[in-house]
Amino acid sequence: MAGELGQPQAGPSHAGLDWPNPERNRAGVPGGVIRKVGSPGRRSWIQKILEQITDSPRQWVTPSEVVPVAVLAVQRYLLEDEPRDVEPKPPLYCYDVTISDGVYQEKCYLDPSLNFLVYKNILKVGIEMRISRVSCIYNERRLGQGILCIDDVHCGESLDAISLETPFRNSAHREIPERPLRGGKSHYLALWNNEDPYGDIWLNNKYPEEHNFNNTRIISLSHLEMIWSNRRTFPALLVRILHKSKLRYYGKPDKKMIEPYQTFLEVADSSGTVSVIMWNALCPEWYKSLRVGLVLLLQDYSVKKSYPFRIQPLPVDPQIKLISTMEICLNLRDPPTNIMIIPEKQVKPEWRLPKLNYRFITRSELDDMPENHICDVVGILVFVGRVQRSKKKESREDFWSYRWIHIADGTSEQPFIVELFSTSQPEIFENIYPMTYFVCTQLKVVRNDAQVPKLLYLTTTNESRVFINGHRGQPYINDPKVKNFNQWVKAKTDSGELKNTVIGGYYPYPPVPETFSKYSSSVKVESLLTAISEVRKEVEGLQYREQKRIAIQGIITGIKYVPHNSATENASASETLRSANQPSTSQANKREDQSQERDGRQNQEDSPVSSQSLQTASAVFSPSKKKRILQGPCAKLIPVPQSEPPAQTKGNKLSASGTSPHINPFSREIRINCIHLIVSLTGREGASSSNRGKARKTISDKWESQMWREKKFGLIDHLRYSRIYPESIPRKFVSEHRNFLARQYNSQPAKYVPPEGRPQKLDDFKSARSLGHFEVTILGLNHEIAIDVAFLPMYSPEDFRASQIATLLSCTNYSCVYSQEVTGSDRLPGPRALAGDIIKAASKLDRAHIVAILDICSLGNNKAEVYLHKIYRPDNTS
Repeated sequence: MAGELGQPQAGPSHAGLDWPNPERNRAGVPGGVIRKVGSPGRRSWIQKILEQITDSPRQWVTPSEVVPVAVLAVQRYLLEDEPRDVEPKPPLYCYDVTISDGVYQEKCYLDPSLNFLVYKNILKVGIEMRISRVSCIYNERRLGQGILCIDDVHCGESLDAISLETPFRNSAHREIPERPLRGGKSHYLALWNNEDPYGDIWLNNKYPEEHNFNNTRIISLSHLEMIWSNRRTFPALLVRILHKSKLRYYGKPDKKMIEPYQTFLEVADSSGTVSVIMWNALCPEWYKSLRVGLVLLLQDYSVKKSYPFRIQPLPVDPQIKLISTMEICLNLRDPPTNIMIIPEKQVKPEWRLPKLNYRFITRSELDDMPENHICDVVGILVFVGRVQRSKKKESREDFWSYRWIHIADGTSEQPFIVELFSTSQPEIFENIYPMTYFVCTQLKVVRNDAQVPKLLYLTTTNESRVFINGHRGQPYINDPKVKNFNQWVKAKTDSGELKNTVIGGYYPYPPVPETFSKYSSSVKVESLLTAISEVRKEVEGLQYREQKRIAIQGIITGIKYVPHNSATENASASETLRSANQPSTSQANKREDQSQERDGRQNQEDSPVSSQSLQTASAVFSPSKKKRILQGPCAKLIPVPQSEPPAQTKGNKLSASGTSPHINPFSREIRINCIHLIVSLTGREGASSSNRGKARKTISDKWESQMWREKKFGLIDHLRYSRIYPESIPRKFVSEHRNFLARQYNSQPAKYVPPEGRPQKLDDFKSARSLGHFEVTILGLNHEIAIDVAFLPMYSPEDFRASQIATLLSCTNYSCVYSQEVTGSDRLPGPRALAGDIIKAASKLDRAHIVAILDICSLGNNKAEVYLHKIYRPDNTS
């Protein structure tokens, strides 16, 4: 029987199999089989599978021949047509996977039992995949129609290139807009969050059009506020958009909403400002066309009482009345709203529509801004972190997507540190990289001056909007602070001083407080401490790019320094071993890969104390060759003192000094994070100032405690999470390869994009740091389980004076490696010597009980890392 072609209907299939019928000419049958267009001697594996299912008395088959297919798309949607005889459960997201066998493409349904392969980014676009079991799901509301369901797979390696020229076997899979295979939902969601518009249902084709107002009656917002409760129809509103929120998706399996979206617009006329809510199908039609500053004519809207718990953003003009008793509702029906964009040239002065007012601040002004202050910023991106994800609720499948960025504006040595959540602008969020002219509005100040290190950064709000191009036509271009920044950045660009920018890598922000009691009050988790036996479960429970922070108790029993080059090689080697043994099939368990276990046994067989000795690599500090010692963004922020008084940077004035501010985000502030590695815990100086000008003695790159030598062979489990993978190392940004670098640190795309040029690897790009990392071993309090974690300090041989090290160490409340008497003429240690000092100090922690704050991260594809962020000792846990 051949399938029918018609409008998609709710049910198990919208566009599925069209069973082979030898009597039909399949070359051009709508919704049917398209004959292969390749070599006459080549036959489609997908077609063979269809024939096997047709001939099978069961609804599933094990292919007689398992051949590799390429994955071209992994698309997510909400499935609503589930049995109602079960208890309600969180949203059930399903996945359609588009495969190609080189002859045809086919869209298949992924059995929900395999969803974890997507959660872990094991099943992703661009890989080779072998399908070992296939079933069929019939659409009982359509004649002869069904869909292929993938029941068992093995995911292989990424392919160098995949052809996109192969046609779909079923022409219905080519329909626009794209439809999910199952359920009544009419569209796909973004793969990794619900805030981003995704797919071809999101239009961008609404433009301003002139309107004849002679026969149009207009009502003011203040007048509408007085009469709305007694009427059902209202005159038109003529308003300007002041704010636009990100999208909110509220789909649930038990709600039969086709496009369950909502967005807020804050609009105003001369009499007041009010919230406008755009609902459901109007969002895909209008959301991408509406922008802040546009003038709208709204007709056939409805009015309702405002939601009492929603906080409206502050009006752009304090003189405008904030109307909070009502909301304007825009719907596709009941009644069908009429929306029109009025061109700016038709706007008359007598309408007295408010102008947009911005709240731009400079970085030098940020230090004086209060908590929760709303502001706008303009600057040049000098650091762009990788995309990370955090769960909205522990028991749900929904995530926030965010990344950390640094913005320099020339008014301070410090950058803006911004926590940038997705603002429903994926075309921008996924295409930002260093050296980009960047504007972000409606940011909120987060600060805690009582915390050590002091906390100060900006975070996006529901109304934040981001701009990276097309600035010339934006209203903010005439703001005085924007003009000042433009002058500064032009001068620095012309002189070639804007360099040393960084992209990607592990970014452990924000820092935790200095005491455990303050940390306890600042976190919102059910259980403050995690048993060391539960760490594996926590790590394996993470989804792709998810990062969370936990606290464990234990005893530091060992530390080992891994040089930078060695760290990269080890990570690459471990990835190769992991790829050969990775749990990429549906039957695979989720244990640590075998390569880590082998390495762990080798580590246990090492001699108790490393025999390797390292000669000190020291360097002379001079104005032209300086050193910087950093401990990452979670460190205490210490202002960098100048050898000469800096130029005035107050207010809107830019730095008048001849040198540009430090652009490298890892060298913009001096940071002492975690425990100033382990040294901050010792309570002692790690080196004598009298030896600074002299060559040091040989040092060891490893230390193990006597307790570890006694206990390590009797452990019931040893968790090994100390490897650093290439994507966790911050890289120096190279503009010529910005597209490649941006892709590496963005989320995995839902559709395959062919690579540009020759294949590249992250290891081809220089690290932004020259110091390696440390492997720290923590033994559980019961001496039964141990865990290896990574500590990733920063050490950059750029822009640092010896006198600044001395100032830094004298300002911190920790005991440090270097004494305060260091001067610019002294010799300071290189990375190896610094590592030796840290290890020597760590050896004084023998048998001390500590609380370790760990950052656990999933990189997807069975790669996980655990970083040591902070250690609390018993004498500073309260």
